[in-house]
Amino acid sequence: MELYFTGIIIAISTFFIIGFFHPLVIKVEYYTGTHLWWVFLLVGVCSIGAAMFVENAILSSLIGVFGASALWSIGELFSQKKRVERGWFPMNPRRRHEYQHAEL
Repeated sequence: MELYFTGIIIAISTFFIIGFFHPLVIKVEYYTGTHLWWVFLLVGVCSIGAAMFVENAILSSLIGVFGASALWSIGELFSQKKRVERGWFPMNPRRRHEYQHAEL
């Protein structure tokens, strides 16, 4: 009986890729706001495009997951701004004017 680890490798790597983007979105929103959403778009589209040219199934999958996570992060970036406005996350005092309810 042979064991194949492709699925497990992709699953664990996906977990770490998503884990990478979670704090990244929080930091980007804190320091720059939502202004850099286009960087996530560019990285996401380029990564998904690049995944189509990679023959190795594991590497292609991981590049695609990275790209999809970058695209998902665009929505999360705007959601993070709403979470900051609700007081669930700290607001950057230097960017107080960018929020609707700038109470601090």
